[in-house]
Amino acid sequence: MENAKQATEFTSAANRTLLAELPWDDTQDFAASRQGFIATLDDPVIRDENGRAVWDLSAYPFLEEETAPPSVNPSLWRQSRLNANYHGLFKVTEGIYQIRGFDLSVMSIVESDGGYLVIDPLVTPRTAAAGMELVYQHLGRKPIVAVIYTHSHIDHWGGVKGIISRADVQAGKVKVIAPDHFMEHAISENVIAGNVMSRRASYMYGNLLPKGPTGQVGAGLGQTTSADVPTLIEPTDCITHTGQTMTVDGLEIEFQLTPGTEAPAEMNFIFPQKRALCMAENVSRNMHNLYTLRGAQVRNPKVWAHYIDEAIELFNGRYTVIFSSHHWPTWGAEAGVEYLKKQRDMYKYIHDETMRLANQGYTLLEIPEIVQSQLPADLFNVWYNRGYYGTVSHNVKAVYQHYLGFFDGNPANLHPLPPQDAGQKYVEFMGGAENLLAKARESFDKGEYRWVAQVVNHLVFADPDNKAARNLQADALEQLGYQAESGPWRNFYLSAAKELRDGVQDLGAPKTASPDVIKAMSLDMFFDLLAVRLIGPKAAGRVITLNAHFTDSDEQYVLIVENGVLNYAKGKQSAQADATLIITRTALDEILLGEATLAEKTAVGEAQIEGNPEKLIEFLYLLDTFEFWFNIVTP
Repeated sequence: MENAKQATEFTSAANRTLLAELPWDDTQDFAASRQGFIATLDDPVIRDENGRAVWDLSAYPFLEEETAPPSVNPSLWRQSRLNANYHGLFKVTEGIYQIRGFDLSVMSIVESDGGYLVIDPLVTPRTAAAGMELVYQHLGRKPIVAVIYTHSHIDHWGGVKGIISRADVQAGKVKVIAPDHFMEHAISENVIAGNVMSRRASYMYGNLLPKGPTGQVGAGLGQTTSADVPTLIEPTDCITHTGQTMTVDGLEIEFQLTPGTEAPAEMNFIFPQKRALCMAENVSRNMHNLYTLRGAQVRNPKVWAHYIDEAIELFNGRYTVIFSSHHWPTWGAEAGVEYLKKQRDMYKYIHDETMRLANQGYTLLEIPEIVQSQLPADLFNVWYNRGYYGTVSHNVKAVYQHYLGFFDGNPANLHPLPPQDAGQKYVEFMGGAENLLAKARESFDKGEYRWVAQVVNHLVFADPDNKAARNLQADALEQLGYQAESGPWRNFYLSAAKELRDGVQDLGAPKTASPDVIKAMSLDMFFDLLAVRLIGPKAAGRVITLNAHFTDSDEQYVLIVENGVLNYAKGKQSAQADATLIITRTALDEILLGEATLAEKTAVGEAQIEGNPEKLIEFLYLLDTFEFWFNIVTP
């Protein structure tokens, strides 16, 4: 990576400790990740219609080296080699295949009587289409009869239009099957907090980093996300309860609904005829996130463990292979049961130990250190329970947050100064910037990188133009990144180091929601987003009442700005409204997507304003806009 430093001896030593702690002689994953290989693409680069690369299978040639360099945690190096080096079309069992290494997630293909059922069509259409072309080339060109979305996260449905069309779904040629409440959660996650989550995701997946031994080497769950616009087709069939069965083109499927696990809407299912169990993303070949660093609602490991336990009982003796929507399968009934039990117990252990220690009075920052120091090796030194994506540290904090929130009970932490104000006080108390930096450099030279990152951060926030502070902070974060076993942790540390050295570079704002997501968003969600965008202090003291009538869907709303907030009511119109906007939902979507303005739609008669148009303009004036490239590591 440009401007990157080399690993220090302290970092090299920290990484070497894992060589003695972990079971390196267990190489089963390398055999499993190759098992059933059929073929991969001749041209490693998947491109869009303009020739722009959206995925490059050859992007990680440095991972062909077996030995990790000092700048990469050797355990993460191992995981990244497994994710990057073994890609293409694989046979899982008779009639079931997978496309692996073509995106962050895995696409599975199941043969039916006359076609294919596809499970989780990746993040974006180009990678999904390239995967299906490989299937057609080696297994034969047959129609897709159904698509299953295992859950509501975008890497499991965003590529759907690369393999099927909305027209075929509407014509009844293709079923789209999803868990109950799928659409609600698939859309809502990309709306209210979409901008900030996307910015943080650029750190989490290392999108700003060059690929290489001092840059991005992977994300643990997969290598990274494809660079294209995701799509969405609404489900035709929803699974509402465990034990529900379907037969699709002769293919029997039995479902287990698992809400509130890895996703708020998720499901496992078994193909009894093929003795194959799909565990969605409820198990994978790493410790998953109870809290994702891009930002999301925390997940409850107690519920997660419960549903894995239910799956153990529900499907016992009925499968010989387990496959998921990330990584490679687990073959054999005995190995499958052990895999499920240890993944179950990993989440259960983190939950129970966190709350045991919390009930003894230990706090949010204390508990992770205690738990990490006392992990049972037979559970946490298993390769598929390593923290390549989630970590013990931030998962423990997620459990604490779930039950107890941000406050640790110490009133000194109830109302602390914000970072910039606190930074100025810390610098003053430490004898000024030069004194702080001198002491921090001494700590850096001792390998105390966590402390250096923490203490120099105060100076960076007190004086963000202090180049020496920014560089020292970057150096400390860089070494922490080199030591991180978690792909997202490494990417966060190194992305922060890059921005401290180079500044925030405006690379163009990515869309926080694709056109299909915008069009699928309910009007309630749209008005919820408008309420978040309302600038409260600016709206204070104003009263505005607006009617909205969507003529194509015949939906009506009344919006009231009062007391600095926006409230709305569905199915109502106010006789005292200041103005009424009459518009189609299609026209609104075009405005939201930036394809047209309200003035343009009004000019061509696709929208009209009755009453006082100045009040609508006044309302629009009160709405905030969100800049994507906001600062993260500086004020």
